[in-house]
Amino acid sequence: MAKVLYITAHPNDEKQSFSMAAAKSFIETYKEVNPNDEVTHIDLYKEYVPFIDGDVFQGWGKLQSGQGFDDLSEEEQKKVGRLAELNEQFIEADKYVFVTPLWNFSFPPVMKAYIDAVAVAGKSFKYTEEGPVGLLTDKKALHIQARGGVYSEGPAAGMEMGHRYLNTVMNFFGVPSFEGLFIEGHNAMPDKAEQIKDDGIKRATELAQTF
Repeated sequence: MAKVLYITAHPNDEKQSFSMAAAKSFIETYKEVNPNDEVTHIDLYKEYVPFIDGDVFQGWGKLQSGQGFDDLSEEEQKKVGRLAELNEQFIEADKYVFVTPLWNFSFPPVMKAYIDAVAVAGKSFKYTEEGPVGLLTDKKALHIQARGGVYSEGPAAGMEMGHRYLNTVMNFFGVPSFEGLFIEGHNAMPDKAEQIKDDGIKRATELAQTF
């Protein structure tokens, strides 16, 4: 049995979002093909994901100096404790499915906050004399992303920062398999929007059978 984290970063549902529509088809098919796997949905617009702020740095500093968790303030405990929970959940999973739109060349800020929560030295990677080494070498990841324009090729290709960022992070963590499923061009070609959406859902369904 594999543990799968289905991580969505979109305020809209599958009726309004192309990425969520493809993702819903993907995860439903995946569950049918892998009925014994444990799938956990993390809706980043509903989950509490603390930003790394002054409370977090102060809390971490106290722990690193040898103080106990009970020595942290109430806010420090709340934030540091939650970040630790998210990190443990992430490293215990076997597969990750990230679902985002492309907003302003990247993804919604809640996804960056989540990545900050799971990027922890000694957990998802470690520092060595030869440089950082990823520790998640037995994982698998997928990014489902809708893009209103066309970014897979052409003049805008170099402007896409969302998938490229996640790809960099997955490589840094040592994840050996990271795929991308892109639904793009529906805003640039509104007359083909439904066709683009249907094609994305079809590809998501097919990919779910082998992921």
